[in-house]
Amino acid sequence: MHVTTWTTTERIDLGEVCLEGDLTLAGHATGVVLFAHGSGSSRHSPRNQAVARELNRRGFATMLTDLLAPGEDTREHRFDIGLLADRLVAIVDWLRVQPATAGLPLGLFGASTGGAAALVAAAARPDGVRTVVSRGGRPDLAGPALIDVRVPTLLIVGGRDDAVLELNEEARNTMRVHAELRIIPDATHLFEEPGALESVAEQAGEWFEAFLTPVPFKRHPALDHLATARRWG
Repeated sequence: MHVTTWTTTERIDLGEVCLEGDLTLAGHATGVVLFAHGSGSSRHSPRNQAVARELNRRGFATMLTDLLAPGEDTREHRFDIGLLADRLVAIVDWLRVQPATAGLPLGLFGASTGGAAALVAAAARPDGVRTVVSRGGRPDLAGPALIDVRVPTLLIVGGRDDAVLELNEEARNTMRVHAELRIIPDATHLFEEPGALESVAEQAGEWFEAFLTPVPFKRHPALDHLATARRWG
């Protein structure tokens, strides 16, 4: 199915800093996904862009933003999960008042440290974020906010990313909501192996299709189906 899309570069004024983001709108979009990049990356991450293209193909709008201004890109800031989460929360609020995205259910897609920031942001905006997908994420860096997440969460990890896989298993068992761990066989942290990133994009797309639909927020019908299955994937 061909989906018409168009992209604009937006400047998001957060007061103390102005961030840039690439907002791609899809014709008759059913939801919008905000991306949180990992440490040392940006909105130009080729991996996140590849996932975003698949989500656009499925009819979702996407927002890929820089979470740090050029002068802020230091190791200290790259691992400042509180700062990154605050930026995500501000962009969530921005998307909720923009005419093109205000009426769309919103999800978060986080990679590496961006996965932690996405979880913290979801905990901070339980009425604004419908679901979270994490790719090779560091949920351990979300700290106590992890148990405050109230939305369905998908954790995608490479089968050969041993340390991160263990951290995600612990997070899945700690979270108080429906959380699934999906393992991409033979994939390492960056999912550079043939077909690995395509698998990430496909699983993320299917997850967002289940949870980013225009229904009342309090309980999504997909949860009724999931409740009859084994909780942990």
